[in-house]
Amino acid sequence: MKKHYFTKAELALWMGSVLLIVIAFCIWDRTNFLTLAASLVGVTSLIFCAKGNPIGQVLIIVFAVLYGIISWLVAYYGEMITYVGMTAPMAAYALIVWLRHPYAGNRAQVSINRLRPREYALMALLAAAVTAAFYFILRALNTANLIPSTVSVTTSFVAVYLTARRSPFYALGYAANDVVLIVLWSMMAANDLSCLSVVICFAVFLLNDLYGFFNWMRMQRRQQEGADAAG
Repeated sequence: MKKHYFTKAELALWMGSVLLIVIAFCIWDRTNFLTLAASLVGVTSLIFCAKGNPIGQVLIIVFAVLYGIISWLVAYYGEMITYVGMTAPMAAYALIVWLRHPYAGNRAQVSINRLRPREYALMALLAAAVTAAFYFILRALNTANLIPSTVSVTTSFVAVYLTARRSPFYALGYAANDVVLIVLWSMMAANDLSCLSVVICFAVFLLNDLYGFFNWMRMQRRQQEGADAAG
């Protein structure tokens, strides 16, 4: 990795995110170290993903497994199934895709893809089918907070689909999922204040995902300019 791979702003974002997560853990939790570990792995994955670096996908796989365990412990079965059964496998697939499509031979940055309108339509149809199927599955499992849990499946599917397709809009998919998860864990925090640390975690994730979208759009412009200059 290059000496100055991350900008000062990116390092500040990552360090600030880590600090907020640790402070939230020390104030409201102090016991669930698995939650702390998942949060730190997750926020680190986001800064790598924001750079289009495949390392981010490796860390997402680790985060998905840890978060799945945490969700199972509080009966958020939709989150458990979504992250272990969908996010982790799709991250593994995205890792392969990103490694196969480096930008200009640089494996630390994926070549960004532009999707056609018909593919967005296909994604919408698939997301609707996944949502409908999971609603009945989660209802059968007596999942806590069924509706937001189902919406979380939808946003997660959109995010992982766009990630695998190398679209900058993957970050907006994850940002939407972050908003849903903030609501979901806030509902849990109403009965258990230790869950506030998870709320803070996803608020931090939201900021990082919004930066990821901004940086991918900037990388897309650079890659297009490079292609135009080469052509």
